Amino acid sequence: MKLNDEEQAMLAGEMGEPRRWAIDHMMKVGRMFDAADLVPVSQVHMMADPESVGDAGTSFMEAMAKHPEKDRRVAVPMITDPRGVDLNYYSPLGQTEDMANIERRFIAASEKLGILMTNTCVNYQTVMAPILGDHVAFGDTGVVIYSNSACGARSNFEGGPSALAAGLSGRTPRYGLHLDENRRATKRYVVRQQPKGLTDWGVLGAVVGRMAGSYWEVPAIEGLEAVPTSDQMKHMGAAMASYGSTPLFHLVGITPEAPTLAAVGADKLTAEEVTKADLDQLRSSFGGRGDKVDVVVFAAPQLSIVEMQQVADLVGSQKIHKDSAMIVCTSPTVYADATRMGLIGRIEASGAKVLEGTCFYNQYAREIGEANGWKRLLSNSAKIVNILGGYGYEPALADMEACIASAVAGEIV
Repeated sequence: MKLNDEEQAMLAGEMGEPRRWAIDHMMKVGRMFDAADLVPVSQVHMMADPESVGDAGTSFMEAMAKHPEKDRRVAVPMITDPRGVDLNYYSPLGQTEDMANIERRFIAASEKLGILMTNTCVNYQTVMAPILGDHVAFGDTGVVIYSNSACGARSNFEGGPSALAAGLSGRTPRYGLHLDENRRATKRYVVRQQPKGLTDWGVLGAVVGRMAGSYWEVPAIEGLEAVPTSDQMKHMGAAMASYGSTPLFHLVGITPEAPTLAAVGADKLTAEEVTKADLDQLRSSFGGRGDKVDVVVFAAPQLSIVEMQQVADLVGSQKIHKDSAMIVCTSPTVYADATRMGLIGRIEASGAKVLEGTCFYNQYAREIGEANGWKRLLSNSAKIVNILGGYGYEPALADMEACIASAVAGEIV
């Protein structure tokens, strides 16, 4: 791979051991994907919850944190995905002191590297949205697909070590979605039933993701009669990435790189229809009315301030059923705003719990399910119901209104 003078200095160790490790790691990743060189990035987002990094990953971060400050500090703004433990509320969930200690150690080491503990998968709504053509190195799949598609930024899915290396070096290998040719549409879909609420947009994303079925496919979607809101786009992208490993899609006439079909090369592709039957089939794979509900979850992605208000308004003065639980996950930024606006108090007066800076599926979901006896789970997130079947849950999908009504009734209504 071609390196400039600064990158050569990093590789020679002239800028400290952390940057030498980082540039070496970036070169190994780049060679695997036939990258010709490295591209500077403006910001980095790292997914590194304690369930994923464990003791080994935490010890590695602690070793990095022992280097001199000038060598160990990240080169560009670097932020974090949701954590695995809300340190203000972990024992009641059934999380252990060992889980919390790994979290504390990882946070302490990260802060010594200058990493901003934003703890969010909705950084594009809360921290600093990237802009058209912006090269970034992002981790969480929902973050990547939203940033690529809605913002027109450029990122591959970065694993935790690669994100750390990008933060220390300020570079990432120039391959995949950093290249113009890989951002052109490879699949074309026509929507035949219009999505309405958040869950509908998530279901549409799930169906398109399942039909595309590969990281390397880029869907171009036409036929939409309305521009999605940021929250609707968020649910659509998160579900598409979950079901299809998809990092980029184009909404023709809506997203910035696709003003027309021809702009992304989709005019030359054969169109496939996304029908009502396709959408209904995905919904039917999850539980039905009358089934007991152990826990209702609003997460994956974390809730925006608008969604927090919707939950507070819908729950009103109702109480969550004594045999059910309701968990709401949001970012620290939104949590602070929601506290100031009285939304946290209104939600928790029902018996629900709002968690700060975590997301349900990456906070030891299996262990907290077993600790609390949770099996039947209901959510309005197509992404989370797709994931949690693998964690021992029996997930069901419903819109926000039905989720809250079910939490109050104790069964799917």
